[in-house]
Amino acid sequence: MNDIILKNNLKETRAKKGLSQEELAKAVGTTRQTIIAIEKNQFNPSAKLALLLCIALDVKFEDLFYFD
Repeated sequence: MNDIILKNNLKETRAKKGLSQEELAKAVGTTRQTIIAIEKNQFNPSAKLALLLCIALDVKFEDLFYFD
């Protein structure tokens, strides 16, 4: 069975909203390093963090995250 990889549009979406990595991190209660890792697809956020990111960026889950 092939591995399904969760990818995201976080960097692009964050930039469109005019937020820095630091600002987004503070808004969702995490660190800038975590935001960087998610943007580079090096870390998959928990369901809670993914939801908080969607709320902070005012986007649907499926618009921010996708499977490849």
